[in-house]
Amino acid sequence: MNIVCLDMEGVLVPEIWIAFAKESGIEELKRTTRDEPDYDKLMRFRLDILKEHGLKLKDVQDVIAKIDPMPGAKEFLDELRSITQVIILSDTFSQFAQPLMKKLGWPTLFCNELVVAEDGEITDFKMRCEQSKLTTVKGLQSIGFDTIAAGDSFNDLGMILASKAGFLFKSTDAIKAEYPQLPAFEEYDEFLAAIKAAL
Repeated sequence: MNIVCLDMEGVLVPEIWIAFAKESGIEELKRTTRDEPDYDKLMRFRLDILKEHGLKLKDVQDVIAKIDPMPGAKEFLDELRSITQVIILSDTFSQFAQPLMKKLGWPTLFCNELVVAEDGEITDFKMRCEQSKLTTVKGLQSIGFDTIAAGDSFNDLGMILASKAGFLFKSTDAIKAEYPQLPAFEEYDEFLAAIKAAL
């Protein structure tokens, strides 16, 4: 029995923090998991910048509301979900992901939670579990699933390498060079064909 585990940002939707950096004009917020492998360090850095600029959860959510899935992402996901089970494994947060899940047709999403003060300030974050993507893939394997995983960033490599088939999608040249054994794709049609072949 197969289950496909996909990253969200950079694979199905644009990077939330890059969109917010452009909208707010805060260049430092363009850093993502493509640049910083340590997610905890990256999120602490982001929350410090939000605090410094007096930005609240609603400011980020207002930008997310304007983000659309990447062209072809919903069609790709719809077709994939018609032939196999799919779970989106993301290091994002439920408070960010909701409008994006709606635009993608409400696929199953496992992500994390923000800790938000009464005034709307994001004060902290709670990760679902340690190394959430890899831990989830191993959990699925322990209950009888063969996993096929794909993503674009450093934080996806654990689940990709632990799966029976793993792919890079719209990844960086640096990651592709470091992991030449992983098939890398840029277009949804060839990506879908590769997943189908692995099922």
